[in-house]
Amino acid sequence: MLTRRTALAAAAVLVVAAPGARAASASVIDQRADVALNSLLSQSPTAQALADKAVAILVFAQIVKAGFGFGGEFGEGALRRNDATVAYYNIASASFGFQIGAQAYSQAYFFMTEQALSYLDKAGGFEVGADAAVAVATEGLSAGATSATVTKPITVFVYGQQGLMAGVTIEGSKITRIHPK
Repeated sequence: MLTRRTALAAAAVLVVAAPGARAASASVIDQRADVALNSLLSQSPTAQALADKAVAILVFAQIVKAGFGFGGEFGEGALRRNDATVAYYNIASASFGFQIGAQAYSQAYFFMTEQALSYLDKAGGFEVGADAAVAVATEGLSAGATSATVTKPITVFVYGQQGLMAGVTIEGSKITRIHPK
């Protein structure tokens, strides 16, 4: 009989291993990140104001989340500093519970301090919610938030949601440095 821990471990392996076998190239990740970041900045004055002050921005152009009892998410992104990619990361998580559906969305992590960016670099990634405290701004919230009201060292914009899965959470998502070709 499968225990909950075994089931979560199996889901995590499937979510993390399957996309890794067909990882995108650096140029593909860069192209997707350009389009996603430009879309966010053109639609959100708050994101644009934060981008002007940010030390760096980690852009995941497309994160795919799916679940039917077991669930998971995966995406690949580019860390931009001074309009140039300096590193690549993936994001993954696994979950278990009452869930059904699939969804795709984008995320942009605005690193507002050198200290926050330094932690990402030294650790080779982090677990959102456990290792890094972040402020989350969805499309709806971003319209009412301002760069003066967002005071966390890392602010995450979740945008471009498509699909039929209720809610988007970032807590528990693991961000890991990768080396695409």
